[in-house]
Amino acid sequence: MSVLPPDMARRKSLAVVFADIHGYSRLMSANEESTIERVERSIGLFQSLIGDYGGTVVTVAGDGILALFESAWHALRFSVEIQREFQNDAVWSSPDEPIAFRIGINLGVVTFGKASVHGHSVNVAARLQALASPGGICVSETVRNAVRDRPELLLRPMGRQRLKNIAEPIEAFALDVTDLGTEAPARPPLFNVEPIERPDTASVAVLPLDNLSGDPRNDHLCEGISGDIITNLSRFRELLVIARHSAVLSKMLGVSARELGHRLGVLYLMTGTLQRAEGSVRIHVQLIETETGRVAWAERFDGDLSEVFSFQDEVTEIIAARLAVQISAAEGRRVWRLGLPDLQAYGLVLRGQHLSLQFTRTGNLHARRLFEHATDIDPGYGRSYAAMSRTFNLEWRYAWTDSPDTSLDRAVDLAAAAVNHDHLDARGYSELGYAHLYKKDHQASLAAYRRAIELNPNDADILAEFADALVYDGDPERAIGLLEKAMRLNPFYPDWYLWYLADAYNALGRSEDVIATVEKMQNPAEGRRLLAANYAHLGMLVEAEAHAREVIRLHPQFTISGWAQRPPYKDNAILERYVDGLRKAGLPEK
Repeated sequence: MSVLPPDMARRKSLAVVFADIHGYSRLMSANEESTIERVERSIGLFQSLIGDYGGTVVTVAGDGILALFESAWHALRFSVEIQREFQNDAVWSSPDEPIAFRIGINLGVVTFGKASVHGHSVNVAARLQALASPGGICVSETVRNAVRDRPELLLRPMGRQRLKNIAEPIEAFALDVTDLGTEAPARPPLFNVEPIERPDTASVAVLPLDNLSGDPRNDHLCEGISGDIITNLSRFRELLVIARHSAVLSKMLGVSARELGHRLGVLYLMTGTLQRAEGSVRIHVQLIETETGRVAWAERFDGDLSEVFSFQDEVTEIIAARLAVQISAAEGRRVWRLGLPDLQAYGLVLRGQHLSLQFTRTGNLHARRLFEHATDIDPGYGRSYAAMSRTFNLEWRYAWTDSPDTSLDRAVDLAAAAVNHDHLDARGYSELGYAHLYKKDHQASLAAYRRAIELNPNDADILAEFADALVYDGDPERAIGLLEKAMRLNPFYPDWYLWYLADAYNALGRSEDVIATVEKMQNPAEGRRLLAANYAHLGMLVEAEAHAREVIRLHPQFTISGWAQRPPYKDNAILERYVDGLRKAGLPEK
């Protein structure tokens, strides 16, 4: 097949990418039907993503793909991302040997024929592909020279290689995608989980706390706290939580965590202890992976017995929220490693959500492709519609589309579809609140967020997003309280919690707090506008102008007049103050 663009010049200098499936003939002989299905799916993903990275597929022949890019950097960037997709096994699941591409890249002049491209550069790319390791990338010296200023690319010299039917030896370089690190969400380190036969869903049993006080009267307190944690955890729709009665009885068995996990059909156990002495109480809890017996997370809580009931409420909600965060992180690792069949859509959504949080056009489009695959795999999975809704909202916010109204309408429609597919999922309602917010329908937005919190008052991400909606609705003081609670529930919070907190301080005119908050972000890129405006408000114009330059570097098309249409402030005075700060910082009006 050919998808050559009609306006290509007959000869042009381009980056040539040649991708081929390792061991294709062997895979076909082992299981032809399964291999054909998996190859078609992998090539389909290749084709759906390449345009987002500036590439064009020229031909697809069996298991081979020939593609062109305007630059070596774009070709390499795409190749790394597509190899990561295949390595993460987030695209399909199968008990068979996984599909692994080898990719060769060359830079040079190509000649366009009627149905394909030809030339020495194309032949070199095809031969370099054969030198790549399965899942790896091999490039020519011309490509290496073109990306010398990219220190993150660890190109390993392979020496001068004699390639089949190529007269002169070619200097080749290998790029091992695994050397670049993973793109897993930033979380505390978790132990890897060995493959297990079952269960296939995120599942947990909360065992009663051990009473270390020596006073049997505290047994009821131990069981009560465990029961409250179970109730709070049950609000997280993605978790299967064993009922309290089963968990209490199972603890009497006195078997290992692995055995208990198999008997209860769970992947995780929460265990803990309670110590009560004089006027104080101390609780230790830990999350155990049942297959390995390893501790994935542990924490301690200290309280005053004079306020035992409020202490119990606070501790149980915090433990439940943090357990959900840790299990989600562990499940992300497990899905990527194991590719369990009924977790395909879940794995795609996890991967896509992380990509969308890069806040780049290509990352956003890449994420959308994964969410689309998730809906194809499981059309009834509400989370995939909710996640796709966010990509259209971001597309509208950052002006990555020529049809902004259409994108925003699409965001609302997809969020509504998420709720329709699962009317008990708090995340679906949260996304509906987010979509209505940017339509400036504050009443509908807050109603959706309130429903989300009714369904799960301990979901830290929902609390943080509700807080941001309150800032735009004119209640930043309440928003700060909610954000502080969200950070307490999820102490490993992402940067966007700080971004929302800075927004709240900005609405209150607290410039020093805005700056201090943004500077705590690991990557303050999306906080640059706030920094520019608030340094300007403080009269620190040198700093303000430096951050304004960063805004333009990150978003070259940025203008104050264009951006001012985005924030859905109900109180226009807050927006005007913000805009005034951006003007003082030197950002362009139009």
